[in-house]
This record gives sequence, C-alpha cells and structure tokens, in this order.
Amino acid sequence: GIIHGLNGIRIALTSFGMDAQWNDDFHHALHTLVTGERDGYYRDFGSLHHLAKAFKEGFVYSGQYSRFRRRRHGNSSSGRASQQFIVFSQNHDQVGNRAHGDRLSATASPEQLKLAAAVVLLSPFIPLLFMGEECGEKTPFCYFVDHADKELIEAVRKGRRDEFARFGWEKEPPDPQAEETFLASRIRIEEESKTRGSLLEFYRSLIALRKDIRAAGLLSKRVPDVGIFRKEKVLLVADYSHNEGIFCLFSFSEKTTNIDFTPPAGHWYKALDTSLPCRGGNGRETAPSRILSDGSGSRVTIDQWSAVAYRQSGLEN
Repeated sequence: GIIHGLNGIRIALTSFGMDAQWNDDFHHALHTLVTGERDGYYRDFGSLHHLAKAFKEGFVYSGQYSRFRRRRHGNSSSGRASQQFIVFSQNHDQVGNRAHGDRLSATASPEQLKLAAAVVLLSPFIPLLFMGEECGEKTPFCYFVDHADKELIEAVRKGRRDEFARFGWEKEPPDPQAEETFLASRIRIEEESKTRGSLLEFYRSLIALRKDIRAAGLLSKRVPDVGIFRKEKVLLVADYSHNEGIFCLFSFSEKTTNIDFTPPAGHWYKALDTSLPCRGGNGRETAPSRILSDGSGSRVTIDQWSAVAYRQSGLEN
C-alpha cells in the first residue's frame, strides 16, 4: 500500500506488535543527494553508498560512527522484511522541522522532484507521500502549536532556535504559536498550473507502474541487486528473481552519462523515463526504448537528474 501523510503517524518497529517504522535514514540519504545539503544530521549522509545501503538493509547507520552525534549510532536492520519500512522524500517532520518549513519543491527542479518520487515509489518499501508533494506544492509547512502554558510556549521557541543553529539557519523562524504560521502552512490545492498538472499525472502513472510490477512479484521483497556507479553518480536497483525482471537506473548527475553493465540476456523494454517530453522532460529521448542483451554487457545513456526503468518478459537463463 501507499501511505499519504497528513499529520503523519509514527509507527514503531518494536516488540509491541506494531508493523512498520519510518526510515529517516532513507530520507536523509535521498535528500542529500538531491539537494547537496550537508548541515546538521545531513552531514552523516551524501554519498550513493548511503542510499544503496538503505535499499539493501533499511537503516544506513547500524553501529558505525556518526559525525553529527559524535558517537556510534544505530543498529542493524539487515534481514528485516521490506514492508517493515516506510520511506519518503518528504514528511511532516522533515519539512516542518526546517526553519521555514520549505518543501523539496521550493528548491528542487521538476527533474529532481520526479527522480525523488521514482526512488521512493520504485523501492521495495512502503512509500509515504507528503500532502501536496504529488502536485509540487510550494506552500511551506511550518512547525506550529497551540499551547496554553506560557512556559511551554517559550520552551518550544527556544528549542526551535537551538535546533536551527546546528543547521546554520540564522534567519529567525516563524513563531510556532502564532496563528499566522498555521494559516501560511495550508496547502492551496485550488491553484492550477501546467507544472502541477503534469507532476500529478506523473505520480499517477508512477503509482500504476508500482502496482503493476508488484503484481508481477517484482520489487516486493528485499531487493537482491543494488549497484553503484560512483563516477557517473548513478544507482542501479534490480530484481531478476522472477521470469519477468526489472532494473532501475537513478541518475543524480548534473550531466548526461553512459552506464555500462550486464543485465540478464533477453529483450528489455523501457517502462519509465522521467526525461521524456510526456513527463515534462527536456524534449529528447536519450535512453533507448529497447535493449537487446546477450548477457555480455549493455550500455544505457541516461539524462541528468532522471530515472529510467526497464522490464523483461521471459528471462533467458
């Protein structure tokens, strides 16, 4: 299923019989690759290795040293079922806890937004969509409260300022107790634009693709193949475990690049290309529509900040 986050419900993966947990590590790994941010807890992330580990194991930090915390952090989640993790590119914590509640759409390009959506929705985990992200909503979602205790209100204000100092956000944040902060955070769903409409249609098609590939048994469990093309800044996520395979290439590069690798032999057809004109892309088709692999190696050209996915029917062993 897909969780659509409103105020969000944090679910703990504990011995209390609950089912799944938000994976902030996945978010941090993806966010830093898209935005380049490295302040605060983002300093512990920023490489393709982090996102690859999130795909393979769930948690990125499993006991190694955290520069942000200045100590070892985390426990291994290797072996946990993929449906025990909820992943996202945005949620009410990660947006609301920013100094000015700026969404990813406030700074990321349309290409980067589509790439982030593809990474989340084509993962083996449970995806969460933050309210309005499917339309590229740019209205901020600020942290707001409605407390009666004056001491508590001041404590919240001080806590917010102290937290932001760790990120280097110097500008004074909106007052969390002010009604104006709440009103400014309401989405404006009535606003129409070409970008909003095309992005919403893209999300619909991406969700349909996710349903289709999971119905075929693909990307529904722990992904068996994750590869890193470090120089090209491309992540490969593949599932060749069924007679109908799939591989996805996620490019975090600022330029068009060539990827050489070896998918199983057979005919592969393109199921997704975020750079196509029909997806609001740059107007050219860079990645080939079909690949005939003899098992000895293939080349795929992929645009900057884009995602492509290829599927195969009847894998040849």
